Amino acid sequence: MTSFDTSPQLNVWRALLALAVVFVMLATTGWTALKGDRPTTPLQASLSAWEHGRIAGHHLPDPDASPARLAVFFASLTAQQRGKLAHRYPLAVGNMNGAPVELRYRANRVALGQARKTELKRMHDSRLSPDGQRDAGRRMHRYEALMSDERHILAFDPEGSGRVAEVFGSLTEAERISVVVPGVDTDLLTFQRTYRKYSAPVGMAKSLYAAEKAASPSVRTAVIAWADYTAPGGIGLDSATGVRAAEGAVRLNALVRALPGSAPVSLFCHSYGSVVCGVAARELPERVADIAVAGSPGMRVEKASHLHTSAQVWAMRDADDWIQDVPYLELGGLGHGADPVSSAFGARVLSAADAKGHSGYFEPGTESLLNFAEIGVGAYRSVHCSDNDKACRAGLSGATTDGRA
Repeated sequence: MTSFDTSPQLNVWRALLALAVVFVMLATTGWTALKGDRPTTPLQASLSAWEHGRIAGHHLPDPDASPARLAVFFASLTAQQRGKLAHRYPLAVGNMNGAPVELRYRANRVALGQARKTELKRMHDSRLSPDGQRDAGRRMHRYEALMSDERHILAFDPEGSGRVAEVFGSLTEAERISVVVPGVDTDLLTFQRTYRKYSAPVGMAKSLYAAEKAASPSVRTAVIAWADYTAPGGIGLDSATGVRAAEGAVRLNALVRALPGSAPVSLFCHSYGSVVCGVAARELPERVADIAVAGSPGMRVEKASHLHTSAQVWAMRDADDWIQDVPYLELGGLGHGADPVSSAFGARVLSAADAKGHSGYFEPGTESLLNFAEIGVGAYRSVHCSDNDKACRAGLSGATTDGRA
């Protein structure tokens, strides 16, 4: 591992240099952006139609009502009525916290079909450049793959770079639920990869789901690949600030609060996803048992206790992860605070042996994935702690979910 000067003075100079870059960019691109009327997005159009809709002669409830209230509404309907709403307002129902998960899956399959037709037309639109037509083709094929009957899409929004969330396992029958929160460069097209597949949300979640089943076959689990926030694109200003994280935290909290049942939830937050989890922590419901971060640039606090969460906070970083070279500080809104694997931060530090750099924490056969799986099934006494973290297992409950000592 390369040795770097981490003195406070050097960190301050790095932050000042970053601020200087910001001012240069503002000066060359303009301080303000012209505001104009933005076109209505497909999701907004679906929600607007819902707000003016009726079922059995009655107005539909506010789509922003509490998940509990919306759940009561859907429970009052017949199966046929629920099906009509899913087909009439697919994006609204498919993204509605409080709607039955199976209905959301069905609605999102309809929405994906509509989005696929749109992109199919764009592929042959002569007004688009060749690059634009190829992009339409890539999106069309992605939508087609997500429409498959065996896939369970919990959220979908085609606007911009796109947002999506997919479930592995049964949310309604799960005894433990895991949520994978990814970092930068996450969108519809990078949601799943063939090359380096375990660096993409689908690969991460499928790998974790398989590892949890192997770790404790008797525990029913479900894993969500959650790319339902607008992640920063690459390493730049967005990834150096908490703006995207603040927006994502609202959506993450809404997801967790709407999950069915009362099964404990564990969040597995990678890279910038750990910033999202850090910002969300204060508002998370008590059913969130764990926040585990890997390759984190910081959680926008100086100590784990400042997260103000009842969840156990875990952290890991591979010895070859380049994220360790990012200054761990926050100044003028830039940077994300203290290093979560430092002893001063106070997280339970886990081993990340064989993680293979910044994007390898969910690779099968790694100790990092095994640790995530043990946390996901509640087998806390089976985790492999970092060699220099004596407090890793301190205060953990004596029994595991599956009965192992």
